[in-house]
Amino acid sequence: MSGVFIVGCPRSGTSFLYHLLLAAGGFTEFPTQMNVYDVLEPIYGNLRVPRNKKKMFAEWVQSKAFLASGLDAASLEAKVMAECVDGSSFLRIVMEAVAQKQRVPHWIDSTPTNAPHMRRIAKDLPDALFIHIIRDPRDVVLSLAKRGWTRPLPWDAKKRQLLAAGLYWKWIVSKTRKFGAGLGSRYMEVRYEDLINDPRASLTRIGNFLHLPIDYDHVRQNMSSVGKLTSFPEEANFAPAGRWQKKFPAEQLPRFEAAIGDLLQTLGYALSTDAPSANAPSADAKAQSGDGSLPTSHGSRPATDASHTTSGRSGRTGGLTAFFRVEYALFYEFKQWAKVHTPLTRWTVNYADILIDK
Repeated sequence: MSGVFIVGCPRSGTSFLYHLLLAAGGFTEFPTQMNVYDVLEPIYGNLRVPRNKKKMFAEWVQSKAFLASGLDAASLEAKVMAECVDGSSFLRIVMEAVAQKQRVPHWIDSTPTNAPHMRRIAKDLPDALFIHIIRDPRDVVLSLAKRGWTRPLPWDAKKRQLLAAGLYWKWIVSKTRKFGAGLGSRYMEVRYEDLINDPRASLTRIGNFLHLPIDYDHVRQNMSSVGKLTSFPEEANFAPAGRWQKKFPAEQLPRFEAAIGDLLQTLGYALSTDAPSANAPSADAKAQSGDGSLPTSHGSRPATDASHTTSGRSGRTGGLTAFFRVEYALFYEFKQWAKVHTPLTRWTVNYADILIDK
């Protein structure tokens, strides 16, 4: 049985893609995230230590992750105590047991924040495949802000929430692409907008990557498993792509694009100053590079402060934007390191409370 990891910035469509694969058939239904690497393992420590492992399992079976699994606690505990040595092996034991119970050959973990752990996951689980879903960050940050997930530095909480979230998007997307480049044929990228605008071609490309036939018409017939997440163009009055054009605060957009515009354009997204449309031509309509990454956009102006001179921003503003890029890159790197390598997670997070439904 093989595992598929759907990774990306939160609010980029990881759950949407999970439901599409579920509708395609052959994948486990597991409607919550496991958060093994960022939460469970840091809380309970070295799982080679029987005491830690026993405590971890005793608390895990009280969580909705266990309820979602549908497994028998006693038989699962025996296997965990005998075979589990770390977070990866625990995840594999649970998900393989779920797949066996559901009689399907593949399982999915769509915890988006698995992205910083991709190298380790790839080493621990040599059959694992990774799909990186990427969405226009201007839509992503509005969704994050709506849920209160922007989490800026305290002094930026009132005025720079969207900028902070955009810099997080850049940090995690850049890190995921860097790690993915080293995984060769085990990694692919897909655009959220392409899943919305051209789902047939996008699902065919994903199926080719997974070496599984994914029939768009079959997925359409199983839309009940996708439910309210449905974003196919045939579904009336639902347009999740390009919302930023009407809802993003106009006075914040120039600095936001100056801060992350280089990656925006690399991924084929036009800046607001370059084109009236939020969406670049479909990545599925273009040739995909050999490493599974999306093609690079050409013919756009570089995302520098000079590209926004018409907005009246001064050199000082450009300097502040550069400062924010460095400040938040260091902040997110330190925060990730602290979550995994210090007692911070153990002191501040309850595993059962942190789980998010797909």
